[in-house]
Amino acid sequence: METILVTGGAGFIGSHVCVELVEAGFRVVAIDNFVNSTPQALKRVETITGERIHWMEVDMMDETALDQVFHNHSIDAVIHLAGLKAVGESVVDPLRYYLHNLTPLLHLCECMQKHHVHRLVFSSSATVYGPPQQVPIPETHPIHTANPYGRTKHMAEQMLEDFQRAYFPMKIIILRYFNPIGAHPSGLIGENPADVPMNIMPYMTEVAIGKRPVLHIFGDDYPTRDGTCIRDFVHITDLAKGHVKGIEATNQIKSSARIYNLGTGKGTTVKELLRTFEQVNETKIPTWTTVRRPGDVAVSYADISKAIEELDWNPTKEIEDMCRDAWKWQRLNPAGYVKK
Repeated sequence: METILVTGGAGFIGSHVCVELVEAGFRVVAIDNFVNSTPQALKRVETITGERIHWMEVDMMDETALDQVFHNHSIDAVIHLAGLKAVGESVVDPLRYYLHNLTPLLHLCECMQKHHVHRLVFSSSATVYGPPQQVPIPETHPIHTANPYGRTKHMAEQMLEDFQRAYFPMKIIILRYFNPIGAHPSGLIGENPADVPMNIMPYMTEVAIGKRPVLHIFGDDYPTRDGTCIRDFVHITDLAKGHVKGIEATNQIKSSARIYNLGTGKGTTVKELLRTFEQVNETKIPTWTTVRRPGDVAVSYADISKAIEELDWNPTKEIEDMCRDAWKWQRLNPAGYVKK
């Protein structure tokens, strides 16, 4: 049984990745500083899987503490998810993003090299593509980062590619996410924003449950089939399974760094997402249409053919599943995780 270190393991993506790893037969060691998360998420992962998760509070800015994790556990591979991810916040406080998204990765690479751990799956973002020059967007699309968050992801990718070239044994899979939404079908783990949600689905569920008065639709005059933006929404469990496929692929590939999109390869408009949510959950969402947000593009969805072919990964969940599972999580956890 291989042991996988998951950084940021208590987060939205991290908790779901832990579930899928355990169910695929891996042993999980999870670390998190719990600044934007809670240990309750990992306790619920244990409830879902029936297996113990070895987790601890570790701030990756502390290289000594991180090194101790590698010293105490026989790590076979790493999935690096920890980091800050709010685009708007990165514009307001860019130095914080450069510090906290790049320094921990440097520490991680140094620890991996020191402890001879040669397999890494890295969490990147479709944000690196910027305004698409073509859709669906392939991995070969030009990079055009439009905000500090996206630039930290691109810089991290470049760091990893340089590290791999200099340290030949490394096998690195870089996953560029599109728009993960939904929750585990059990309703036990899901997206748990600490403040005002930055993404559409948690905002929508908070409106549905009465926590917020109205869902804002930013622009209905885009050149799309109903005037609202088109995005590639992917179910969080499908995304998590992509990380398992990534870890498995690092056992098969020769030393290299490879990049893959994770999405569905299909675009859904904001209004289509809204209508689907209302239909499958038999609820009504009040909306308010306002002006476009600066920087929003009309259409963005992934070309996932490379992940299908090389990782043997294919998303199986539909928009209906994403809406149903997100609402189940919100209904069962109206206040999110209860911290203890």
